[in-house]
Amino acid sequence: MKRYRAFLPIFILIAIGIALLASGVLSRFRPEHLAHEQAALQAQIALHPLPAATIHIGAVTLAISTGIPGVVVLILAGGMLFGTWLGTLLSSIGVALGALILFLASRHAFGDHRGVDAPGLVGRLRNGYHAHPISYTFFLRLVPFFPFGGVTVALAWLRCPLWLFLVATTGGGAVMTGIETALGAGLAKTIGEKQAITASLFTDPAVLIPLLAMGLLALVPIAVSKWRTAAKVQ
Repeated sequence: MKRYRAFLPIFILIAIGIALLASGVLSRFRPEHLAHEQAALQAQIALHPLPAATIHIGAVTLAISTGIPGVVVLILAGGMLFGTWLGTLLSSIGVALGALILFLASRHAFGDHRGVDAPGLVGRLRNGYHAHPISYTFFLRLVPFFPFGGVTVALAWLRCPLWLFLVATTGGGAVMTGIETALGAGLAKTIGEKQAITASLFTDPAVLIPLLAMGLLALVPIAVSKWRTAAKVQ
């Protein structure tokens, strides 16, 4: 019974995440929906900057801590409403806090299994991680191909040190958050000028450059794999 209670925090987070997805609340933050209310929302932010910033941090924290997909719409919304620099700062705080909550809840659920043998591939993955924890942690955090919540839970299972998790999440996570926020700011600028979402949207440098940066980050696994292969040959 005590073992099952250890999973209670993670079950609560999962339940909240399912409720958020079922409510459809994230769809309200999609760029095409937010564009129609952007001017009014920015006016409210200008009148109440501190509460607005707190609400945004809280929303990102809640979404990240539940591990639900689609959190990127909140990051894009931060760029559209707060601009690139402030939006990146606020979203990065929310991402770090939410990831920390999910990490601690997951680690509490998994317990300390470092002395327990793991079968086959699972054991090899765990041994490989513990042989190079810093490089593996930053690799997992910097590559957008891996789902953010999934990586957080995996690092908790691998018993990643808390300090390393925080450094990789605030540093590596901020890179992707900054790119997504810049994309949101670019979308806001372009949609505001064209008053519509068209194919020409993706030719605007304010939108195209962040998209290219995301593509380059996605190539990180290939580059690292080739570098490791070349290092082994030498």
